[in-house]
Amino acid sequence: MEHIVIIGNGIAGITAARHIRKASDCKITVISGESDYFFSRTALMYVYMGHMKWDHLKPYEDWFWEKNRIELKNAWVDHIDFQHKELSFSSEETLHYDKLILATGSLPNRFGWPGENLNGVQGMVTKQDLEKLEARTSSIKQAVVIGGGLIGVELAEMLHTRKIPVTLLVREKGFWSSVLPPQDAKMISEHILAHGIDLRHETELEEILGDEQGNVRGIRTKSGEEITCEFVGLCAGVKPNINFLENLEIETEKGILVNEFLETSITDVYAIGDCAQQRKAIGLRKPVEAVWYTGRIMGETVARTITGNRTPYQPGNWFNSAKFFDIEYQTYGWVFNEPGPNEQHFHWQHESGEKAITIAFDTETQMFKGINTFGIRMRQEVFDKWLNEGKTISHVLSNLQAANFDPEFYEHHEAEIFKSFKNNLQST
Repeated sequence: MEHIVIIGNGIAGITAARHIRKASDCKITVISGESDYFFSRTALMYVYMGHMKWDHLKPYEDWFWEKNRIELKNAWVDHIDFQHKELSFSSEETLHYDKLILATGSLPNRFGWPGENLNGVQGMVTKQDLEKLEARTSSIKQAVVIGGGLIGVELAEMLHTRKIPVTLLVREKGFWSSVLPPQDAKMISEHILAHGIDLRHETELEEILGDEQGNVRGIRTKSGEEITCEFVGLCAGVKPNINFLENLEIETEKGILVNEFLETSITDVYAIGDCAQQRKAIGLRKPVEAVWYTGRIMGETVARTITGNRTPYQPGNWFNSAKFFDIEYQTYGWVFNEPGPNEQHFHWQHESGEKAITIAFDTETQMFKGINTFGIRMRQEVFDKWLNEGKTISHVLSNLQAANFDPEFYEHHEAEIFKSFKNNLQST
């Protein structure tokens, strides 16, 4: 019986295992040293905040795995012998595979800052990170978070719920302005400040300071300012978790290089999720995407290929979602931080400062290219259809009500938005 081994029990690896089982009777083993069972990684913050318990993060009951004949192994892989198709573990145990799927996820970026290995310095990606955070922050008086991205604002909110004062260092002029257009970044910055976070724009870390016991005692910025703290969260992005592949024959760059079928340079070895890097970028997408839904699509795709239906990876239109304290954020299509050639951004913001949209469109064809929404929940399938059909911005604005997901909870602002757009066009 063919043995398929999956390293990593995140959304990519488990989706692959589930879909392989649906189409095949082969033996499946999923290996993870992080946790016994698959869990919802995006909900880790809610355990720390007291909204959920650890067991609530498991989408499947524990009996699910045995019923579906998916063997789970809690271990870290030390070495892979690709020639003999054999995995080695720290226990000196070995495991043979016929086909191997690498779904090892990502790790927090570290940039060689002095003091980054002190006690009390960590990222927030894994179950182990959550456990370390719980232990470290039980009695601290001040925290610093480095990085103005999605993980950074989540960690700031987590600490804030424990009434721990937080200083958040952001290199840019506005929060996440490497991704968000200026008006959107400004709105989110103001929202974060309004929640009592000491948000420092255009501020970079120079050094993490330690005491004689090897614990964090503060940080120094590039401007020379020292900030006292007992905890530093490193949230300046993530990188593929592929250190264990160093010096092996598999081809890697930032991540594990794969073709359109998610095949690596080694026969019968595939890579999916955060650790995979597309050899040829798909449209405007980055070669490495650490996004939940792309991991899920990769898992489904590789399962089809492995079970005899060789299928190229097709992620479709870009979308993402997040939450900045009280403001829900969604993006569909492409809205870059600065308009490209023959492109314009239309921005509307409600007087409350907690609802807004920014739409990107082509100034020559008027074609709708993408939308950011804040505080107004929208339907992905509607925008997906409009993007695929090449609808104009006028069509999108005239039919926003069709995309509004929660009309019973949100006031309708479509007429105001459309009027603002017309006025905006007349003034440009």
